[in-house]
Amino acid sequence: MIQDYKQINLYGKKVFEKAVVSPPFRFFYSMPDEACFFYLLKGSNAVYAPTEKQLVDRKEGVVMQCGSYFCDVLASDDSEFCEAVAVHLPLEVLRMIYDKEFPDFLLKVNEVQPLQLEKYESSELLKSYIDNLQFYFDNPSIVTEEILKLKLKELILILAKTDNAETVKQILAGLFTRVEVEFKAVIEANLYNNFSVEELSKLTHLSLSSFKREFQKHYGTSPAKYIKEQKLKKAAKLLKVTDLRVSSIAFDCGFSDLAHFSRSFQKFHGLSPSDFRLNVKDKSLD
Repeated sequence: MIQDYKQINLYGKKVFEKAVVSPPFRFFYSMPDEACFFYLLKGSNAVYAPTEKQLVDRKEGVVMQCGSYFCDVLASDDSEFCEAVAVHLPLEVLRMIYDKEFPDFLLKVNEVQPLQLEKYESSELLKSYIDNLQFYFDNPSIVTEEILKLKLKELILILAKTDNAETVKQILAGLFTRVEVEFKAVIEANLYNNFSVEELSKLTHLSLSSFKREFQKHYGTSPAKYIKEQKLKKAAKLLKVTDLRVSSIAFDCGFSDLAHFSRSFQKFHGLSPSDFRLNVKDKSLD
């Protein structure tokens, strides 16, 4: 649940956000023509790109290239809420604030790699930047167009000076050269994440009906059937080769409800998860 939310726009585009959210909660970001810097002040998050996943904790940030993302707000020992700041870098806004004179480092990237996420810990420079942003969130009456333009340029320069500078440059340069992600790569990367078919379609930038047609073409069956079967096959393997608790296996295979997992497992494998494990152990003793 969203407890508090603040937003600052520039040229009619959202550029700065601050949110306080109680877990569990899932955000979806569709960013076809912008990069985004996401920084966590409190709590813990899982950020899902089409083929990547990053766990982001307090005082960590992540740069996201243009594309589609899910962000799960997770329970955390150090805070009841998750508090985060996001800085959006829309291509249209960057063109206006730089007046077509982009920084040299964005134009000198020879080949844009299919990078989606880059995570790193906070530095003193970045911490000072975030603290300054919070002042503007708390005092919106003093915010001007010139201040917002300077704050966006400042962030880009800070990111370009980090230990992750080369990767950050690749991600920002991706604003100008779109990198396509293969359909099957998105599916295989998210088979065991707790996503609905509709959510997977968003990660592939397809409508639900187009996603189902594309899935049928690649896998010869429906997405719901294929994904569920793959999860249950993985669960059986984990029951055979590990001593993990059944609840942990269910979670690792993308099931959020243990009872639903147990029913699905028994229907597919003919035994409950516990009986399946016992049966495997009995056979190994014969």
